[in-house]
Amino acid sequence: MRNNKLIGTGVALVTPFNEDYTIDFPSLKRLIENLLENNIDYFVVMGTTAESATLSLQEQDQVIYFVNQIVKNKIPIVIGVGGNNTMDVIARIKNLDLSNVEAILCVSPYYNKPSQEGLVFHYEKIAEVSPVDIIMYNVPSRTAVNIEVNTVEYLSNKYSNIIAIKEASGNIAQCMDLITKCPDDFMIISGDDKMTLPIILLGGVGVISVQAMVFPLTFSDMVTSALNDNFNNASKQHYKLLKSVDLLYVDGNPSGIKEALSFLKICNSNQVRLPLVKMKKENAEALHNCLNTFSNKR
Repeated sequence: MRNNKLIGTGVALVTPFNEDYTIDFPSLKRLIENLLENNIDYFVVMGTTAESATLSLQEQDQVIYFVNQIVKNKIPIVIGVGGNNTMDVIARIKNLDLSNVEAILCVSPYYNKPSQEGLVFHYEKIAEVSPVDIIMYNVPSRTAVNIEVNTVEYLSNKYSNIIAIKEASGNIAQCMDLITKCPDDFMIISGDDKMTLPIILLGGVGVISVQAMVFPLTFSDMVTSALNDNFNNASKQHYKLLKSVDLLYVDGNPSGIKEALSFLKICNSNQVRLPLVKMKKENAEALHNCLNTFSNKR
């Protein structure tokens, strides 16, 4: 693998907010410490789940610094650095302190709807300036453009620092083509909690998960079992996790996961920033009932 430190269960951290929308750093500390104690392999900071689109650059830098101070190199950290202006992404990479960062997660440009040629040039420019490894992020439901297999194949062969793709297209056939056509050491990482087990069994190396923030032991047990060819246990944990996954996303992400973290008293509030809103009352009650019956034990 191109980076053995990023195999297994990664977690895309939320940014906890107080009711007045300011960042709740004590809750973030409590969340990080809970995950460190429960077998999570690495963190992703400033991904979609962090509501990075509603954070100023100053706030983003504060969160990145804070996470680094709590983690203290215990596990790797990946930073979300993406956008729909290539030159701005490059400037951001150059201005960030990446000395304690394992890789950057770089989402496909959104809204512009670039061609595949445009995507190639976008990632080429980033690969040429990034001092750390790069994980491409394909999530066409949000970006409106799918990073096609031939594009990933070309980039993964040309640039050794493009180490992986977080694949959240929901297209299992595309995942199989990526595993077949890209270099053997290129890493396919699930970007969809529900698809994690199938992707690993087909040759993927793990997940960047949201659900694992609530069920870290169960999720990491599923991933580790799958990577170690223990299909029976992996399947058992997979179907256990399926009972809650749709509830976590029914009102959008991270509204569901923040509701769960608040209910479990890991975070002080379920607050999100507009244009996102909190979970609907009836959906939150259904999620609470699910959490009350879930055992986060192996």
